[in-house]
Amino acid sequence: MSNATPSSDAVGRTGARLLRNRALMRAPIWLYRARLGFLLGSRLLLLEHVGRKTGARRCVVLEVLGHPDRDTYVVASGFGDRAQWYRNVVAEPRVRVASGARGLSPATARRLSAAEADAALAVYVRKHPRAWGKFKTILENTLGTAISERDTELPMVELRLDGPGS
Repeated sequence: MSNATPSSDAVGRTGARLLRNRALMRAPIWLYRARLGFLLGSRLLLLEHVGRKTGARRCVVLEVLGHPDRDTYVVASGFGDRAQWYRNVVAEPRVRVASGARGLSPATARRLSAAEADAALAVYVRKHPRAWGKFKTILENTLGTAISERDTELPMVELRLDGPGS
């Protein structure tokens, strides 16, 4: 994986274990449903998507890796292309997004190219180096492989809010 110290390895393993805890990961959804998503700040968002097999509406809260403009968010799939939300938005890109005080808004999901993912990751690493240090070890533990900042294999998705002109 990486040249991590024993303490960062422990953080990575613990973080990965927490990410696998379904009840814990679903708790923030209730804050968004209660219109209290603003309490979570602008670094998280609620993604509502449609199950590719069931057609049922599903929700997940994700960390925002990038927010290049007012109507665009970039998120990464911490479980790679195995993540159900990721597989669902690839199959059906029409989604809804809530972030901060903004309620659910229609959006379109698009998988970023490798070059776009590298650029988005570079901005995140530059803006949040300490968070990246911890986040990277957690990602490496959930994915079971090293994450590089160039030619990254970390799947990333752009969520663009559908505006009146779209």
